[in-house]
Amino acid sequence: MIATHRTQVAIVGAGPSGLLLGQLLFKAGIDAVIVERQSAEHVRSRIRAGVLEQVSIDLLDEAGVGQRMHREGLVHTGFDLLFKGERHRIDLQQLAGGQHVMVYGQTELTRDLMDARQASGLTTLYEAQQVQIHDYDSARPRVTCEHAGKSHIIECDFIAGCDGFHGVCRASVPRDRIMEFEKVYPFGWLGLLADTPPVHHELIYVNSPRGFALCSQRSTTRSRYYLQVPLTDKVEQWSDEAFWQELRLRLDPQARDHLVTGPSLEKSIAPLRSFVTEPMRFGRLFLAGDAAHIVPPTGAKGLNLAASDVKYLAGALIEHYQERSNAGIDHYSDRCLRRIWRAERFSWWFTSLMHHFPENGAIGQKLQEAELDYLIHSESGARTVAENYVGLPLSFGEA
Repeated sequence: MIATHRTQVAIVGAGPSGLLLGQLLFKAGIDAVIVERQSAEHVRSRIRAGVLEQVSIDLLDEAGVGQRMHREGLVHTGFDLLFKGERHRIDLQQLAGGQHVMVYGQTELTRDLMDARQASGLTTLYEAQQVQIHDYDSARPRVTCEHAGKSHIIECDFIAGCDGFHGVCRASVPRDRIMEFEKVYPFGWLGLLADTPPVHHELIYVNSPRGFALCSQRSTTRSRYYLQVPLTDKVEQWSDEAFWQELRLRLDPQARDHLVTGPSLEKSIAPLRSFVTEPMRFGRLFLAGDAAHIVPPTGAKGLNLAASDVKYLAGALIEHYQERSNAGIDHYSDRCLRRIWRAERFSWWFTSLMHHFPENGAIGQKLQEAELDYLIHSESGARTVAENYVGLPLSFGEA
């Protein structure tokens, strides 16, 4: 049996970027069907980033799903840099024009978007198998899949590829039409989630001869910590006790005294890479979020870049349908990539500054510490860190 759907936009992927795009289009009266290969439970349970820039905060409000974020999210007006055993605060409000970031877990954000979509009765095909895209260079693109024992054909005007790094959309583009830029780092982040109060009310980024560490949080009672580990390490090698002990060794005495340990709710190792694909538009196919770019998690740019992609794409599609103009569509890739490369640069720089690179020897550690010392004692240096951390405005550098 074959089920045929007709929609204006077919969205492949029900992660934050796909769900946010669907919600923004719905608010504008544009119909969209979302196809997702995982179950709704799996999508809802994924543990990911949790620091939102102002652009992302504003976009969630625009989508009508920001109420719980404002009620439960944690406003952060600064963060600490820890090196040579001492902490130094970067004051975001003072250095970045009164701006701040919001700590609100991607798991919670995804839940808000899923609940809003379900409440509106919008079509989402979870656990879709054999998802394929077709004819995106023509005026009649379509998406096909198997779902609930039926073959489905989704006829549409446009396809939004929000299906992540390993998704089908980018993989469907012929290799001679796409350029890919990639840097893979020789280490990963071992992350631990625990129902313990955070060691500090703001984030602590740690440069240590033993390796990078990050003290983060999801709420006032749930903490998220990370350790730099070799890519050869396996999660099974790290007991909770071993994790907490290594974290203590990378912290300053005050943080060690305030650290509350407990059993892990989740542990995983995430590799670090920088990745960008150019262009991000192929006829009536658009790539957004992790389908088009990956940044190292240092500085928390991944989710925020996905949100800015969605803002540009939603605006372009709304302009197409409401104003009969393709200007936004034609400039989508260039506008996104300009912002993406700036965020890639900051994430690469911050990663290079804060992580331990054994191949650089003792002088590498000393040079990192000297640059950090310069940054905290130079107002212009600290301002550069703050401005990039809170996120450059969408209009930055535009004529």
